[in-house]
Amino acid sequence: MPAAVPLPVAPGDWFNFRDLGEGITLITEPHVIPLLRCNIWHVRGRGLDLMVDTGLGVSSLHAASRHLFGQRIAALATHVHLDHVGGHHEFAECWCHRLEADALSKADPNGTLADFDLNEVNIAVPGYDTGGPALTALPTPDYELSAWEIKQATVTRRLDEGDAIDLGNRHFEVLHLPGHSPGSIGLWEAKSGTLFSGDAIYDGPLIDDLHHSDRAAYARTMERLLALPVSVVHAGHDPSFGRERLRELVRGYLDGLDAPDRAA
Repeated sequence: MPAAVPLPVAPGDWFNFRDLGEGITLITEPHVIPLLRCNIWHVRGRGLDLMVDTGLGVSSLHAASRHLFGQRIAALATHVHLDHVGGHHEFAECWCHRLEADALSKADPNGTLADFDLNEVNIAVPGYDTGGPALTALPTPDYELSAWEIKQATVTRRLDEGDAIDLGNRHFEVLHLPGHSPGSIGLWEAKSGTLFSGDAIYDGPLIDDLHHSDRAAYARTMERLLALPVSVVHAGHDPSFGRERLRELVRGYLDGLDAPDRAA
């Protein structure tokens, strides 16, 4: 087997910031492969800011995004897979669904799926190119891919269906959206029709065959999403989209399921 080609050092900053207006900033890691390139959402509030997911944890999100913070910020995990919680340990307030809180607080690879190092991604997913390094460039010249790990985070709030999240000027409701993982959640702002969906739905190949995925639960989640009066979905991966695209994605997923998988 030929020797691996050394990765270059990323030019400029590790994170990319895009202001979407209305207090929402999209943060991405452009040098992470698409499968693991999570959308990180900063939501500015009058009394509290939210960091919805925190990426892979290769470089310090907290340090890079400090200019966005108000007086108080909480890091919320839509679910605790490795590409969404890598930076959670950096935040004093750390929230996730109660079913996945222990996995995050213990950095349990059974729950986070972080049972490999970044030299070789061992998750095979149709529609994604995997099998090589998780990065296309390094954050610093001396960065060691093999030293990466998901760190334990202190969970300060265990969320559940129907919980209210009050940012002062914005009000979200927690939606439990299981299927991709047991404790997947979304954040629903009824006033604006805005949904932060995590990996429950995004405009790409959906993953429902992990060891803790549940296709019947995923089908119920999809039916629930179909009923929401959505204006915009800010998802865990890929571009944001509106109601019509949401309907197309939901119908496409449900049409692809066998009857037993759709059973309640």
